[in-house]
Amino acid sequence: MRSYELVLVTKPSLTDTLRKKLIVGVKVLLKDLKIVKENEIGQKPLAYKIKKETNGFYWDFILEGENVPLGFGKKLLENDNILRHLLLRTK
Repeated sequence: MRSYELVLVTKPSLTDTLRKKLIVGVKVLLKDLKIVKENEIGQKPLAYKIKKETNGFYWDFILEGENVPLGFGKKLLENDNILRHLLLRTK
């Protein structure tokens, strides 16, 4: 079984309900992977502006499973509320 780490940076201007709805949508995309740990890091300043935003809301997920679903990264890029994402295979 493989281990992954996913870091998401979302727009800080989202309300709590929209932010939770966005995270639920990301979890639906990760249907084949088991979420071992979910960490809401919170709002932090960005090193440089991304889409005219100076701050970002950070999320960290530890995942386990065989394969990442096809097109997962592309679906994250299509969402305007996600500023950046990083998916790393740790094992």
